[in-house]
Amino acid sequence: MRTRQGELRGRQEDGVAAYLGVPYAAPPVGLARFRPPQPPLSWQGVRDATRVGPAAPQPPSRLTAVMGERTLDQDEDCLTLNVWTPEGPPRPVLVFLHGGGFLSGSGGLDWYDGAELARRGGIVVVTVNYRLGALGFLLLDEANVGVRDQIQALRWVRDNIAAFGGDPAAVTVAGQSAGAISILAMLSGTAARGLFHRAILQSTPAGMRPQTVAEADARRAEFLDVLGGGDPRARPVADILAAQQEVVRRNAATLGMEPPFQLVADGEIVGADPIAAAGGVPILVGITRDEAGAYRHGAGLTASMFSRPAELIARQGNPAWGYQFDWCPAGSPFGACHCIELPFVFGNPSAWRDAPMLGGSVPSALVDTVQTAWISFVREGNPGWPAYPAVMSLSISPTVQKGWS
Repeated sequence: MRTRQGELRGRQEDGVAAYLGVPYAAPPVGLARFRPPQPPLSWQGVRDATRVGPAAPQPPSRLTAVMGERTLDQDEDCLTLNVWTPEGPPRPVLVFLHGGGFLSGSGGLDWYDGAELARRGGIVVVTVNYRLGALGFLLLDEANVGVRDQIQALRWVRDNIAAFGGDPAAVTVAGQSAGAISILAMLSGTAARGLFHRAILQSTPAGMRPQTVAEADARRAEFLDVLGGGDPRARPVADILAAQQEVVRRNAATLGMEPPFQLVADGEIVGADPIAAAGGVPILVGITRDEAGAYRHGAGLTASMFSRPAELIARQGNPAWGYQFDWCPAGSPFGACHCIELPFVFGNPSAWRDAPMLGGSVPSALVDTVQTAWISFVREGNPGWPAYPAVMSLSISPTVQKGWS
């Protein structure tokens, strides 16, 4: 496979070709730390693309007790993506942005393996790494470099995906949690216009508004004070993570589940009110019934952070289709919690075998329902039920309801 930067050697997986750990930007290291991503470097010869790249530097996930534990190698040279493509004519493209509260996660985790979704849907699936925490969202040189990474990945898709059998004029970008609110941010700014044509917003924490520039400046001052001097571009990454986590600890009581390093309303990448700017492309937007169960919080947090904002997003006239994921295993202490829909979207239950939220059960009929809807939206622009204000309850026996419960 030949990209604009050079030739790749991938691998075959039952009729699906996988190209993993593909650089979409230059390494953000040295003086490039904290700066916006630059175009990828070219290489000579054939680059091995049979293994995912390292994750962005990060602490342990806050949701290990819900999702299970995963570890990957970590490195600042992390701006890579993964492509799964089946055989056939030019196909629609789904680009997925992982969640993790802007602090953890990776597009290379086995949770997000795109082979089954690509095979079943006849679509090209792309997953993306982006910078996290202070390295991605500290306002030092410029704001929102983690979202700028995502936009650079979408530019790479525009420029290269035809070589993988994808249609650059039919790109859907999907994201869960932090990935979803990143897409909402892109819709509110100007830099990502024209790079995608539909959007899937899964469990968007849109009750969390972006920081103002003044708030981000104050957070930078706090971070630099904790770091204790020296140019943060030259400090070891372990020092950056330690200072980041101390800032998280100091602000936990006041910020709650909001991360201290997050979106900044800079007017270019992120608007001051992303929800108000959610129009422009067709949107599939939804929540899980008990989002806050993953954090051991009550229904009030689910309503204020997720379901009420989902209603506001759907009202922007995109058009929009709504869903609520209602299934959970009997007796689960987490309910239908944040992240529980992910194994049904990707159709890879074996990767989630140790996830406490699933209780060892991933009903195949519901996998079929969810994958059929997502694929239909990517291919046809409609998940298969009436547009908002109808909301599809995704469970063993799906039903249409009015609004989010």
